[in-house]
Amino acid sequence: MTAALKEGETFLMHGGAGGVGTMAIQIAKALGAHVVTTVGSPEKAARARELGADVTIDYRREDFAEYGPYDVILDVIGGQYLERNVRPLAADGRLVFIGLQNGLEGQLNLAELVFKRISVHGTTLRTRSAAQKAAIIAEVQKEVWPMIENGSVQLVADQTLPMAEAAEAHRLMEAGGHVGKILLVNG
Repeated sequence: MTAALKEGETFLMHGGAGGVGTMAIQIAKALGAHVVTTVGSPEKAARARELGADVTIDYRREDFAEYGPYDVILDVIGGQYLERNVRPLAADGRLVFIGLQNGLEGQLNLAELVFKRISVHGTTLRTRSAAQKAAIIAEVQKEVWPMIENGSVQLVADQTLPMAEAAEAHRLMEAGGHVGKILLVNG
């Protein structure tokens, strides 16, 4: 919603095998975007392609900037990618930060923002008021829920563990081998 992704645009999702990434790939594809994602292994690349990614980029071996230009980039990485994200953005491109996994700060040549008319956004649900969260939920119900109902978007759960195994769930997340969410359930 923040990036206003449109049909026919090129979308880059960093961390396409994560919980947010697996949903974003599917939603972007359902909206008619050309979907590119960064991943960390051949197995994650294969799963991202199954979810609708047109191109997968192993961020350990390839430079995602080489695959641009991108109209929209959704970033969970943070500061260390700031300048690298701006370079391959198309004119009027939109960069949205939703995570800060690898850095709070980055450097940037502001001329690229100005001359290409790039918009940079940062957003999170945590700091929003209850009214803002309700408005976002209403928008998701209107725009995304029909995609879930028709099956074009599905929750990707790697594992479901009982709440008593929360420490194991954190260990699995930190190990990074999962695709999608690791769910904790009561019982």
